[in-house]
Amino acid sequence: MAAAGHGSPSSSLPRRDPPRPPRDGYGVYVYPNSFFRYEGEWKGGKKHGRGKLLFKDGGYYEGEFTDGEITGEGCRIWASSGNTYSGQFVLGEPQGRGVMKYKAGGCYEGELSHGMREGYGRLVDRDGQAYWGWFHDNQRHGQGHMVFRNGDEYEGDWVRGQRQGHGVLRCADGSTYEGQWHGDVFSGLGRMTLCSGAVYRGMWINGHPAAQARKIVILGPEVMDVAQGSSFDLNVQLQQDSGEVAESEDGRVLKISAGVRYVQLPAYSEVSFFKVDKDNPETPFQTPFGFECIAYPLWSPKSGALEPRAALESARGDPLLPRGDREPAAASDTSQGQRDIPGGPPGEARGCEPHCPEDCRRVEQGCARFSDVCLGPPPPGYSPILFLDDPREAGGRPRGGLGPGRTPTTQDPPGGSRPDGAATAEPAAAAFPGEYVVMIRDVTDPPFLGHVLPTAFKHLRVSGKGTDRQPHVPGEGPESLS
Repeated sequence: MAAAGHGSPSSSLPRRDPPRPPRDGYGVYVYPNSFFRYEGEWKGGKKHGRGKLLFKDGGYYEGEFTDGEITGEGCRIWASSGNTYSGQFVLGEPQGRGVMKYKAGGCYEGELSHGMREGYGRLVDRDGQAYWGWFHDNQRHGQGHMVFRNGDEYEGDWVRGQRQGHGVLRCADGSTYEGQWHGDVFSGLGRMTLCSGAVYRGMWINGHPAAQARKIVILGPEVMDVAQGSSFDLNVQLQQDSGEVAESEDGRVLKISAGVRYVQLPAYSEVSFFKVDKDNPETPFQTPFGFECIAYPLWSPKSGALEPRAALESARGDPLLPRGDREPAAASDTSQGQRDIPGGPPGEARGCEPHCPEDCRRVEQGCARFSDVCLGPPPPGYSPILFLDDPREAGGRPRGGLGPGRTPTTQDPPGGSRPDGAATAEPAAAAFPGEYVVMIRDVTDPPFLGHVLPTAFKHLRVSGKGTDRQPHVPGEGPESLS
């Protein structure tokens, strides 16, 4: 009985029920797990109306509640990422239209579903690149327009964040591409128009043209024979590795220039076909024909006679070709990058052909033609060397003639006087007989897809007027053996 009269201390204390949320009106409630704290409007014991739900990690939601759920217009801040969202919510997730701002930079404004970009919207990333168009599963998907950080713009189809389908790329430098895409690169039929005026239209494979030109070919015989003072034509093709004409290409800029064979006689003689003044040194360059050349001017009857010195400066402006197997350089004076060839996409020029200098041609369907080309007279500073059978016969031989067994002598025909008493040379009217080369360079600027075609050469032999005899090269032939 005594034991029954003594109850435990704990049983005598009143039991406390956990706090209950307010029924109606405004109230504050801290949830039992202490992670959530709500202050705002209530209805029937549920959050309903305007309120603010705070999270223990520092994030919060402030906005509308419906039947205890985050539904309606509101603002959410995530403490873990620092991102913020203002817009429509459904059952606690961003859904509908809203604006998401990212702590790392950039923002998205548009449609969302279950917290993901879904539907139409505009996204600006932390690099400043902007996209407006359709999204699916948080990625660019469907029709869209994007401006890249470097100024390029793309408008067309997207598949899971990559350009795929049909689209148009407009580059900051004025170049454009319109055609098919796959995996974010050109693939399929497409047309590219570069700011240089070069155009490629045809198939693309993994971002590269399927039928791109790889070399320049000057048509005609291996050695072209030309009479002294005569003009000639050159037909040029751009060819693929297979030898087929690159008909898919238009607009590359090709420049023509020339050189004269540099013939060094035996060691005891320092003369050559042209003896160059010490004040105008010329560095020889190698040709694929086994001999060296120095720059020589070209003549254009259609454009009127250029001053020999100016013409030579144009020829000299082309960089000398490196020796060995290295590919020739492709810069030049009038086309150093093609700054002197005002260009741009044909669309921007409203159909007008960009201008080319007289010594340049633009390719059409992989072909170009240089008409009425003529070697000019020797420029100032170039002293021709005559080769005579006997020095005593100098007065009876044709000027500029090259023949077997002749003795080299600097040309100084009568017609003037020099301070040292020697006769001065009269200006020559045409190139002297001998061996020359003509070169065709790709001077497109910027280079087509970064690729400069190797320089093409044509071996040219100039013979004297009214003779069928091939020009003789001093230091070569049977007489040189003696």
